[in-house]
Parts: sequence; structure tokens; C-alpha cells
Amino acid sequence: MTNNDSMKIANASQPQSCLKEPEYSLSDWHMGRIHPMPSQIPCGWCLVQLTTVAKLESGHTPSRRQPAYWIGNIPWISLHDSKNLDNDEISETENTIGELGLQHSSARLLPKGTVVFSRTATVGKSTVMAREMTTSQDFANFICGSKLFNRYLAYLFRYMQPEWIRLMAGSTHNTIYMPVFREMKILLPPLAEQNLIARALSDTDALIESLEQLLAKKRQIKQGAMQELLYPKNGWVETQLGNLASISRGASPRPIDNPIWFDENSEIGWVRISDVTKSGIFLHETTQKLSLLGIKNSRLVSRNSLIMSICATVGRPIITAIDVCIHDGFVVFDSLQSDMRFMFYILKSLEDGWSKHGQTGSQMNLNTNLINGTKVSIPELQEEQKAIATILSDMDLEIGAIETKLIKARQLKQGMMHELLTGKIRLIDKGNT
Repeated sequence: MTNNDSMKIANASQPQSCLKEPEYSLSDWHMGRIHPMPSQIPCGWCLVQLTTVAKLESGHTPSRRQPAYWIGNIPWISLHDSKNLDNDEISETENTIGELGLQHSSARLLPKGTVVFSRTATVGKSTVMAREMTTSQDFANFICGSKLFNRYLAYLFRYMQPEWIRLMAGSTHNTIYMPVFREMKILLPPLAEQNLIARALSDTDALIESLEQLLAKKRQIKQGAMQELLYPKNGWVETQLGNLASISRGASPRPIDNPIWFDENSEIGWVRISDVTKSGIFLHETTQKLSLLGIKNSRLVSRNSLIMSICATVGRPIITAIDVCIHDGFVVFDSLQSDMRFMFYILKSLEDGWSKHGQTGSQMNLNTNLINGTKVSIPELQEEQKAIATILSDMDLEIGAIETKLIKARQLKQGMMHELLTGKIRLIDKGNT
């Protein structure tokens, strides 16, 4: 959270002007609870029925049998716009309707600032209308009154995902039915505090968005660099992967889920495809570890080895930074005749193409003959290989640093939402203290 001259943080356990925080029972708050639920109402907050501070409006779909209803420029929010509901505002929609569609249906033109909530399929997504809009019946819409700040409500809805899961019903699609919203109660801070909470969370969203954009740009630059640096040039030789390494499969203990093969206190990891992320050069840890018996029945691979997945998610390489065992969904490249990091990037450049040549059954897989026979072009001099690998690995380090910042920013936001929306940490306007 950034410093801001207009606000300060106060601990909710030490309220400045509240001798006792009112208590309530579960029966007072049976719908709309925050998870985990605070045991007391924060000082200065109140528990209110949502429809007393916001007008609830439903949506509607004009008849598809009348094409004239769909000729116009009135934005109509539907499930096709779900990805836009993660933004601060929504202003454009995939579909629009016309005045005829509005007149001959129960669709309502809702004012700018209305909070839109997805109550079907993508339950829990919420944002604010940036202009007058309509919605389908898959949404519950709230026109906020003078005591409720719309952006605060949108963030509260997003944070209430566990509650939506509890309240969902329906056999075809998960749905929150409209009577739920009519009966729902929410914890409501003073309006000034709602504004400060929403602003703090919006600042964190802006940080996350900037990191996401930077990450996408860096990945795009790296992709272009790979195409340029790994494209065959004069002095490069064409050969088969089998001529550059001894390629062999791992081994799986059977049955693969027997607990006797595993030991969480072991120092030897067992590589699963979930451990081999799409970015990153080195494997530093695994989610599972093998017992001595498991190691004996698997394939032990020493650190600083190049491995690649060949089943399900095929063609994903990684260099082991620790001693591990691999199952038969991986191959290891031993006795490499080229720079290991360069070979890693050669394999990365082939990753998207493996699925076109793999065998399909219950899942995609590659056999070692196919891998051995795959032709690649490499520089004859290992110094050139190392130079190319260094450029690309430096890019990967930069990308990894941004990914780490993005993970931390998302974790920060999640923690902030819990602290601020439950009143555990208070934001107080300095001008009113």
C-alpha cells in the first residue's frame, strides 16, 4: 500500500471513539457473509440489508426472433463480456440492442455507476458501468444510494467468492437466484471509509495491471529474440537431436499412487509436469519426494541435467538444479555435445510444434525415436551457443523477477481485501480526525 496524505491506517482493535463494538449472531447475517467472518461489527460500521442502500435491478434478453431488436448501439452486458468484469469499469460490450429491443422487453437502461454482478456461470465477477447500459438476466444490478459507494460494493462482491459458492444453486448452470440479493445483508463502513478502501484496492489493481502489461511485453520481446537468435545462419550445422545427446526415458514405480513410494522428508524430489512451469530455466524444487524404495524403482537424475516432458503436456524442458527422479513421462538428455542452456532454448523453440507430431491415445505423447530423429540447426562453435544462451537466460531472469513481483502484488491485494473489508485494518480520512 502506498503512502497517501489523505489517509492513515488505524488498528481496528483500538478504535478511537467507540467504547464497545456491537455484537451480532449468525441469525442476523445469514446471507452475504465475509469469509472468514469477523466476530464483531467493526466500530462505526453497521450491518444493513443491501436493498436498503442500493436499488436491485434484474436484466433481460430481447427476443432473438426479432432481428430489429438487436439493431442499435445500446450496450448489453452478457456472459460473453465476462472477461471485462475484472476491470474497474465496463464501457463496451460484445452485443448491443436498439430502442425497439428496449421497448419490447423487460431489459432496463441502467445509469452510469451501476454495479453489475454476474450471478450465473461466472458467478462472483463484478464491476461498475462506465455509461448507461443494459444487461441480460444473468446479472444482478445495483444502483447505489447515497450511503453506498459503488466501487466499494464491487470489491466487496469480488471478495465474497466463498459466500457465492455456498449460495449457488441450479442443475444446468451455477446460479445465485434473485431472492438471495433481496434478503442479503452486508457490513457497511462510513461512506468516507468506503471511498478510501476502494481507492487503496484500486491502486493495487493498477500495480497488478502494469506488471501484467510489462510481463506480456517482455515475453513478446523474448519470443522475437528467440526467433532471431535461433534462426539458422551461415556456419551452423544441421543435425538430429539423437546426435547431440543420449536420450532416454524415466521410469515410474507401479502403482504410481502407492504411498510406499513417497517420503516428504526425503532429499530426492519426483518431477511432475506441474513442477515444470512454462517460464524459468532451472528446477529448484518438486511438490513430491520419493522414499528410498521409490528412488530404487524410478530413474535418478543428477543435478545439472536437461530433461523434457513427453506425455500430456509435451515438449516442456527444464534443467535440474537438484538431484531428482523422473517418471516415464520425461526423457533426460545425457552426454550432451552442445552447451546445455543453448540446448534448453532449442527445445523451447520446438515446444509448440511437438503436439503436431506426437502420438495421441488417452493423452498426447512423444516417443524417443521421434525425438532422436528431430532435426535442428546449431552453431558449430560452443562459444556462440553460450553467447546466445546468455542473452536469452538474462531475459528469462528479468521475466522471472517480474513474475515474482506480480505474484507478490496479487498476494498483497488478497491480504488487503481481507484486512480492509473486514475492518481489521481501518483507513481513516485525516481531514476528519
